[in-house]
Amino acid sequence: MSKILLIYSSTDGHTKKICLHLKQLLETQNDQVTLVSVNNANATDLTSFDKIVIGASIRYGKHSKQTYAFIKNNQETLEDKSNAFFSVNVVARKPKKNTPETNPYLQKFLRQITWKPKRLAVFAGKIEYQKYRFQDRLMIRLIMWITKGPTDPKTNIEFTDWNQVDGFGKIIHEMQ
Repeated sequence: MSKILLIYSSTDGHTKKICLHLKQLLETQNDQVTLVSVNNANATDLTSFDKIVIGASIRYGKHSKQTYAFIKNNQETLEDKSNAFFSVNVVARKPKKNTPETNPYLQKFLRQITWKPKRLAVFAGKIEYQKYRFQDRLMIRLIMWITKGPTDPKTNIEFTDWNQVDGFGKIIHEMQ
């Protein structure tokens, strides 16, 4: 049994949904899992956990400033623990951009930080235009048009491969 801290940075709630799924999966393996937003993670005693996993979504090509700050402020503790990082982005819906090695947003993120996560994953996100503010809806539709994705304003598509998420959960459980 491991004590695992799952930290999420979620723009529209999908990364949190993935973390909740991982939490349930890990708890069936008798792991003790704590789920916390990156905005509240600094109030958590990181040293009391065996493993730390960070999941962060992309908005307009970037992970949140809070994610960068948390990693920078806690890098030494992160490096002392079994750890993992995953990115959630819609470009990962494409077969040639759905691995840590081929996902441009994850690769860019890794170049911008000095922490080297021990395990990495990337998951395709979700498009739910009705949920977005007007400006976000326009921008995301433009991005989807450029990348040949769905642009219909009634679109509600979840691209996440839940079997891939389950596989990552197994990796987290088995991390030493």
